[in-house]
Amino acid sequence: MAHTSPDIDANGERGSHASGGDGPQFVRVAEQGRAPVAFVLDGRSVSALAGDTVLTAILLDGKRVRDSEFSGAPRAGFCLMGACQDCWVRTEDGVRIRACSTLVEAGMRIVTRAPDVLRHAEAEPAR
Repeated sequence: MAHTSPDIDANGERGSHASGGDGPQFVRVAEQGRAPVAFVLDGRSVSALAGDTVLTAILLDGKRVRDSEFSGAPRAGFCLMGACQDCWVRTEDGVRIRACSTLVEAGMRIVTRAPDVLRHAEAEPAR
């Protein structure tokens, strides 16, 4: 069975619904009047607000940014200023980006799991 984080359900889907109902890591409390920005996160259509970083957008949706490629443990960013490598994610075309210092853009297609993990999760039958 593939490792799954608390915000990944048995079908490999991410989002606050998969975290036991206790909601996302971040909750927006201010600046809610900015324009919405639609993007794709792990194959799902989601939205953020103009000016949000990719990290903010991901953590407003779920509990983690990615899983560690070494231990499989969930990661949510560390320094939040681009100095470490804890928040690296990829675009669907394979380009690595720092989620903490990259602004989310309309139409962006982000994947939070390594391609081999995605292939394994898709090949594994749902339980």
